[in-house]
Amino acid sequence: MTKPARDSLQRQRTRMALRFLAPTLIVLVVVAGWPLARTIGLSFTDAHLSRLEQSQWVALENYFALAADPDWWRAAANTLTFAGISVSLELLAGLGVALVLRRAFPGAGFLQAAVLIPWAIPTVVSARIWAWMANDVYGVANDLLLRSGLIDAPVAWLADPVSAMGVVILADVWKATPFMALLLLAGLHSIPPVLYEAAHSDGAGPLRSFWHITLPLLRPAIAVAVLFRTLDALRMFDLVYVMLGDNRTTATVSVYARRQLIDFQEFGYGSAAAFAVFLLAAMGAAAIVTGLRVRLEPLS
Repeated sequence: MTKPARDSLQRQRTRMALRFLAPTLIVLVVVAGWPLARTIGLSFTDAHLSRLEQSQWVALENYFALAADPDWWRAAANTLTFAGISVSLELLAGLGVALVLRRAFPGAGFLQAAVLIPWAIPTVVSARIWAWMANDVYGVANDLLLRSGLIDAPVAWLADPVSAMGVVILADVWKATPFMALLLLAGLHSIPPVLYEAAHSDGAGPLRSFWHITLPLLRPAIAVAVLFRTLDALRMFDLVYVMLGDNRTTATVSVYARRQLIDFQEFGYGSAAAFAVFLLAAMGAAAIVTGLRVRLEPLS
C-alpha cells in the first residue's frame, strides 16, 4: 500500500472513530464538563452557602490562601505518600497474582473468582472491617500480635499518624490488588506463546524470558493499570474518611476539600481546593503516561 493510500485510510479511520465517540463525548461534556466549569468559576469567588447569590469575584485569592495553608500541604503530602506506596505495592502484588493465575492448574477458575472478592466488597464496608481489625481494644491484629509475642501491650494503630497511614495503605492494597491483577492478567494473555517457545529453544530461562519478553510486552497493560489506580489513589476519600475521620494530620486532599465545602460551607475556597485535586490527578496521569512512554500505534 502506498503512503498516500495509507494516509487516506488512516484519515477515514479517524473520522469513523470520532463518529462513534461523539455520543460518549457529548454525554461526558454534559455530565462532567458543566460541574467542572461551575467549580472553576466558583473558585474565583468568595461564595458561601449563606450568601451564594451575593458572591464577589476575588480572582486568585482562594488559590493564594490555599498555597499558604499548611493543612493543604500536609494533605497533599499524605495523598502523594498514600498514592506512591499503595500503587507500587498493588503493582507488585497484582503482577505476582496475575503470573500465578495465568498458568493452567486444577481450580484456576475458582481461584480467579475468589481473588476478586476484596474488589467486590464496597469500600465503606472494607474500611470498617480494617478499622475494627486495627482497634486497640478488641481488634484482631493486636490479639494475634500479643499471642505471638511480637508486642507486649495493645497498640492504638489508628491513633498515630504514621501507623494509621500504614493501615490505610494495607486496606487499599488488599482491596485494589485484584483489580490490578485482572488488568495485568488480560495483558499476559495477549502475549503470543510462540515467543516463549522461541526463547526456550534459544536456551533462555524463566527469569530472562520474563525480563526480555513479558515485561516489555506487558508495559501497555501496566501503564493502564497504574494510571487507573493512581487516579483513584490521588482522589481517595471514602477509605481515609471512614477509617480515620476528618483528622488534619491524616487527611488527604479530597478530605480537605470536603471539610471546606461541607463543614465550613466555603464554596469559593472549597471549589479552589476541589479544582486543585483535579489538577493533581491530571498531573499524575500526565506524569505516568510520559514516564512509561506508552504509545498506541495505529493499525496499518
